[in-house]
Amino acid sequence: MLVIHENRGLNPHIQDIARRLAVDGFIAVAPDALTALGGYPGDEDKARALFSTLDQAKIRQDFIAAVHFAQALPDGNGKLGAVGFCYGGGMVNLLATLVPTLRAGAPFYGAPPPLEAVPAIKAELALQFAGNDARIDAMWPAYEAALKKAGTRYRAWIYPGVEHGFNNDTTPRFDKDAAALAWERTLALFKRTLT
Repeated sequence: MLVIHENRGLNPHIQDIARRLAVDGFIAVAPDALTALGGYPGDEDKARALFSTLDQAKIRQDFIAAVHFAQALPDGNGKLGAVGFCYGGGMVNLLATLVPTLRAGAPFYGAPPPLEAVPAIKAELALQFAGNDARIDAMWPAYEAALKKAGTRYRAWIYPGVEHGFNNDTTPRFDKDAAALAWERTLALFKRTLT
């Protein structure tokens, strides 16, 4: 299972997501895009500032390398899933177009991939959206139309009244009920497709 962080690097919240997946029996691989810059600096504002300096083309290649690393782990069953949040949600959507061996993806409030690439998606998706997330939600209708046209297996949920980042329990945007339901739906997908 690839766990992809927000635009802050591998912070304690994402480390906890990886821990939770491991407790549920998955091998969780959580790369830090900030590694080349010293890793997560322990401060969210500093992390965001560092993140904005990254070479995005290189980072995409790093996440593809992480996919290959995860799939080659000797204790794995060869079935790959990915979960990501914010930036990581967008990366899950993108990886779904680039990695044909991805079986399941759960992007949380992530930007869609290039719509012309959607037909390449082989993974089943469980897409989680915040009701109060105008920028990401505005992109959803075109993405959904592309998913439908391509015949992609997906389910999507928009949680009314919650903010972008509602799953992150270290911020004021955290919504306990929406996060619990979204996580239950995410685990259901992974247990059904990856075990």
